[in-house]
Amino acid sequence: MKKVSLTERRYLVPFVLITSLFFLWGFARAILDVLNKHFQTELNISLTQSSLVQVTTYLGYFLMALPAGMLINRQGYRRGVVTGLLLYALGALLFVPSSASGAFSGYLVALFVIACGLVVLETAANPYATLLGPAETASSRLNLSQSFNGMGSALAPIVVGGLLFTGEGADVSLPYVVMAVVVLLVALVFYKSQLPEIATTDPSPLTSHPSPLTFHLSLLKDRRFLFGLLALLAYEVSEISINSYFVNFTTGMGWLSSATASYVLGLSLFIFMGGRFLGSWIMRQVPAQRVLLWCACGSVVSIALLILTSHLSSLTSHLSIALLMANYLFEAIMFPTIFSLTLSGMGERTKTASSLLMMTPVGGCGFLLMALMADASGSLVLPFLIPLVGYLVVLLFARRRVREGR
Repeated sequence: MKKVSLTERRYLVPFVLITSLFFLWGFARAILDVLNKHFQTELNISLTQSSLVQVTTYLGYFLMALPAGMLINRQGYRRGVVTGLLLYALGALLFVPSSASGAFSGYLVALFVIACGLVVLETAANPYATLLGPAETASSRLNLSQSFNGMGSALAPIVVGGLLFTGEGADVSLPYVVMAVVVLLVALVFYKSQLPEIATTDPSPLTSHPSPLTFHLSLLKDRRFLFGLLALLAYEVSEISINSYFVNFTTGMGWLSSATASYVLGLSLFIFMGGRFLGSWIMRQVPAQRVLLWCACGSVVSIALLILTSHLSSLTSHLSIALLMANYLFEAIMFPTIFSLTLSGMGERTKTASSLLMMTPVGGCGFLLMALMADASGSLVLPFLIPLVGYLVVLLFARRRVREGR
């Protein structure tokens, strides 16, 4: 594979600015995995009830994704980013009255508003990163940006978990107030910046469709795009469910305390971040679809072995945690790689296609299925069948793309 530059000099500053956003939403989403366990303890609710943290957040992604795409189509990437950041800050500040009242429903409203902001950010930033340079390195470029998403994800459970699990009555609003201040400052930077709008071409332009609905339906009739959409949804079900289940699983098995589990989750997410940096480098030498196939095989094997060995030996805890951590390495490149491969060749349809792809974090509601399965069966291991199926779908998608050669 011929080596191609990652980006161009004229796009370097926009690429750096856009990449900074990936850290912000990685941090916001990873806090959910700590909040879930915190609310169980502080509000005395069940695992199934606490899963509403994920359900509310990722339902926000599902409901806001198409409006976000329409906004970005009309207003462009920069205004889309500023709007997303302002919604993010508003939701974070809503944690203050929610913490004062102690009402679980108040927290859910705040998380929903944050989710609406995040989906606008992701709908703008993910496709924009793929366009800021040669098409041949789009997957590598998005993996590099997503590495900083991994950094935010890794720091969140360590920083926030350390705050919430080291004493009684910790104020959960504190990290959100700090986040709101940071996000507002970043919004000001983007408001003052000039991001270039990248022109694209499309053999079937928007003007050939009489309404947004028919245009979205035309995308869903594209089998290649639809398979990518399903693969991304399957990945989100697997990745978000495991993140959300991690602390509950390791503490429920009696292996770790809540505080230690949040630190181990943070370490796993640092491995995840490293996997994205590594994947970005490898994809400059090896086709992205082939790397995705290898990684999908690794995740399938890791989770299958976790299910099979979790009750077999005195080394169970070490082995199971090692398998979980290995899976974080393998799955690291999946989202940006599936995303960029699916958008490849979409032309003028890119922004709208991106908004459909950004509905897929609704797969985070899969954690509710894991919680229900755990509560109903009494087994903390059986729910891992859900992410296993998700990784199998990703494997099939990668196999198809390898056969197509793109």
